[in-house]
Amino acid sequence: MQAKLSTMFQSLRVRNYRLFATGQLIKLIGVWMMFIAQDWLVLELSDNSATALGVVTALQFTPVLLLTLLSGRLADRYDKRMLLFVANAFWTVLSLAMSILVLTGLVQLWHVFTFAALLGVANAVETPVRQAFVSELVGMPLLPNALSLNAAVFNSARIVGPAVAGLAIAVVDVGPVFLVTALSSIAPLVNVVRMRTDELHRKDLPPVGERDQARVVDGLRYVARRPDILLPMVLMSVIGMSLFNFQLTLAALAKTVFNTGAASFGLFSTALAAGALVGALAGTGRRSRPSVWLVLGAAIGCAVFGTLVGLAPAYWMVVTLLLPAGFFMIYFAQAANQRVQLGVDASFRGRVMALWVLVFLGTNPVGAPLIGWVAETYGAGASIWAGGLISLTAALLALTWQLRRSGARLRMRVLPMPRFYVVSPGAK
Repeated sequence: MQAKLSTMFQSLRVRNYRLFATGQLIKLIGVWMMFIAQDWLVLELSDNSATALGVVTALQFTPVLLLTLLSGRLADRYDKRMLLFVANAFWTVLSLAMSILVLTGLVQLWHVFTFAALLGVANAVETPVRQAFVSELVGMPLLPNALSLNAAVFNSARIVGPAVAGLAIAVVDVGPVFLVTALSSIAPLVNVVRMRTDELHRKDLPPVGERDQARVVDGLRYVARRPDILLPMVLMSVIGMSLFNFQLTLAALAKTVFNTGAASFGLFSTALAAGALVGALAGTGRRSRPSVWLVLGAAIGCAVFGTLVGLAPAYWMVVTLLLPAGFFMIYFAQAANQRVQLGVDASFRGRVMALWVLVFLGTNPVGAPLIGWVAETYGAGASIWAGGLISLTAALLALTWQLRRSGARLRMRVLPMPRFYVVSPGAK
C-alpha cells in the first residue's frame, strides 16, 4: 500500500512541480468559492434567471473561444513561467476589484458580466500555458502522473471550495467569499517566482529562432493530420458543450427544482467533485498513453450517468448519481487529455494544448446560453438529460467510426458479469 501511494504521488518529489501544485490548489479553492458566490449573486440580482446564469457562463468562456489559439502560440514562443505569472497577476487584480464592489454593496449585474468576461481573458492566456508547462516541470516520464495529479488538485478544490462557499454565503454573504478568492490567487504568484529555472525540462524544445516561427495554422494542420488526436478533441467539444455545464445547471437545479439554499447547491457541486477526485486518482498509476478504447468507454459512462442525473426525481438521488457522473466526467477528460499530450511533438505542444483548451472550455459560450434557455423553459433537469443524450449519441458515433476505421469489433462473453471488450483484426 505504501509503495502504491508513493507511486501515486511521485511527481510531488519534483520541487518545481510541488510548488506549482500547491499554488494551484490554494488558488483553485478560492476560484471555486468564487464560482459559487458569483452564481448565487447573479440569481439574486436577476430574480433567479437561469438565462442570466447562462450569459455569465458564456461571457466567462467567450475569451477562451477567441484568444486561446493565440495563447498557444505564445506558449510555444515565450517563457511559460513568465506568462503564468502575468496571467495570474491580472486575475488577482480583477478579483480584488470585484470583491470591493460586492463588499461595498455597489455591485450590479453588469459588473458581474464585465468581471466574468475579463476573468475569461486571464483564463484564456493562463490555461493553455499551464497545460503545456507541466511537461517542463516533470519531464515526459512523469507526465501521465503529473497530469492526473493536476486533475486531483483541481477536483480537491472543487470539493473544498463549494462546500466552504455554501456555508460562508449562508453565514456572511457573498462579499467575503470574493475577498478570499482574491487573496488565494496570490499563492501561485509567489510559487512561480520560487521555482528553479535550471531544473525545468526544456531540452526537447526547439531553438528560440525556430520557436519564433510558430504559427497557429501550423498547429491546426498538425492536429488535422493526426486522427488519434483529432478524435478525442472532437468528442470533447461535443460533450463539453452539451454536458459539461454543471456550474450552470446544478445551480438552477438546486434553486428552481428542489427549492434549496446555497449550502445544498454546494453539496451538489461537492458530490460531483468527490466522484471526479476519485476518477483523477484512478489515473495516477497510468504509465503510458491511454488507448482510444479507454477514452471512448469513459465518454459513454460520462454520458449515461449525466443523463441519469437529469432524470433523477429526488434530491438524494441527484447527490448519489453525481458521484459516478463526476468520476466518469474527469476520467474521460483526463484520459483524453493524456492521449493528446502524450502523442504530440514538443514543438507543437503549446498550440495543440491551446486547441484542447478551446474544445474543453471554449465550447461553453456556444452551449451555455442554449442550456440556460432550456433550463428556464423546460426545467433544469431537462437541460441536463438532454445534454447527456447528445453526449451519448456523439460517443456511440465515435465508437462506430473507430471500429470501422480500425477493423476491430465488439464481442460479449457470458461471464459472472458480462464484459465488453475490443478485438483487433486477426486476434484470436
